[in-house]
Amino acid sequence: MKTKILKGHTKSITSIAFSPDGRLLASGSFDNTVRFWDIETGKTVKILKEYGAWIRSIAFSPDGKLLAGGSRDKTIKLWSVETGELVKILKRHKSLVSSVVFSPDGKLLASGSYDCTIKLWDIETGKPVKVLKLGEIYSEKDVYSIAFNPNGKILASGSEDKTIRLWDIETGKTIKVLEGHEEAVLSVAFSPDGKLLASGSFDNTIGLWNVESGEIIRILKDHEHVVKSVVFSPDGRLLASCSYDKTIRLWNIENGETIQILKEHEGPVFSIAFSPEGEFLASGSTDKTIRLWNIKEILK
Repeated sequence: MKTKILKGHTKSITSIAFSPDGRLLASGSFDNTVRFWDIETGKTVKILKEYGAWIRSIAFSPDGKLLAGGSRDKTIKLWSVETGELVKILKRHKSLVSSVVFSPDGKLLASGSYDCTIKLWDIETGKPVKVLKLGEIYSEKDVYSIAFNPNGKILASGSEDKTIRLWDIETGKTIKVLEGHEEAVLSVAFSPDGKLLASGSFDNTIGLWNVESGEIIRILKDHEHVVKSVVFSPDGRLLASCSYDKTIRLWNIENGETIQILKEHEGPVFSIAFSPEGEFLASGSTDKTIRLWNIKEILK
């Protein structure tokens, strides 16, 4: 079977993430819940209902024991994956939390917000250890997406100011500002080797950047609407993107050509994620469904 459909959410799905062992998929929604799905059966195994506001971003810790969720209520909640119990609530943001991501070693959680800041949290204490600010020039520009590079020393952020910033985690200072998009940057993702960065934008394009030089390598232009999310396959050979144009595209990294277009969603696609071994691609949409795409079958 090339596609499996997961149904249960009552409103648009905003964020999805695979557990590190690939057995679970988590999904956040405008229906104010997070669901855990069994990949094998496609069934819901747990529902987290205590958010009180819609969820914008979710992420598993590297050991798979915690799930973080950033919400419209300005908080980040940390949940036990095993029990579904709320472990901590992180409360220092002043606006919607748009993106959450764990550092590769699991010691830090980074969160981006519409309050124009990125906060780095100590998981053990639940306290912020650094606040990264876009600066006075960009002080009123929302942060839409953040991503750690594979060694956890650099954080990338995409913002309303049309730029991508690379931050030094140790110092909290900006290393580089990548400019080239004509509209806000909604999504950023590092390649598995950390040499490339992909960015999706309101300008309907995807940028591929050389991380070391900060130069743009290629602009991918086939989407017909806003590019909401981008993600590299675990082997680094493919880039997947999803869009308000209701499609998901698989791209060849080497030449920038579209390999496959996945068109079964009935509404804009907000979030995508590869399974850890790259066998599946999951997508969440405003049509209230999640689709599991068997990449090996699709690319035969």
